[in-house]
Amino acid sequence: MLYNIFMKTVDSFWRDANYVPILGHGLVTSNIITFTGDAATVVTPVFSITGVVEILKIWGIVTTTFGANHANAHLRINDQTATDVLISKATTLDLSGISAGAAIIKNGLAAAVLVYKSADAATALEPAVADEKNWTPVIIVQKTGGIQTDIEYVYTTSDSPTSGAMKFYVGYLPLSEGAAITAS
Repeated sequence: MLYNIFMKTVDSFWRDANYVPILGHGLVTSNIITFTGDAATVVTPVFSITGVVEILKIWGIVTTTFGANHANAHLRINDQTATDVLISKATTLDLSGISAGAAIIKNGLAAAVLVYKSADAATALEPAVADEKNWTPVIIVQKTGGIQTDIEYVYTTSDSPTSGAMKFYVGYLPLSEGAAITAS
């Protein structure tokens, strides 16, 4: 078997109970974020991008109930100068007080809000039409010169201080030499 040392990565495929790789997610990286902030717009770096990657899936599972005010939640790219490269719509998603176990999912284009599925009762998410996927891939390119390029989770709050935590996941494919996504 040939092995390309330039395309090696530290991430791995998820595996089933028989240790067989599950290939539909791509390589998977995760990061647990505890939200901190005080009556303001809260910007939290979640993942760092190296090279060119195709994000196949990006989602989060709430691990600690969110504070009473957690609004306008969205994902964006920050290359240390531009912070207006949105991965999801920056308005209208209100996640105030959502319970642990809830899922937040990017399943639309950048013009669409993230999808929220509560854990307070059984729920399902399915495509709008047959043969459509629940996940919407996106290609992200790191800024030239090795400049730090992050995926950030952003929301506004009037809580003082804010509270809550979420474990984020990203499934991706590296498209360039040395490409990877790591926890910020």
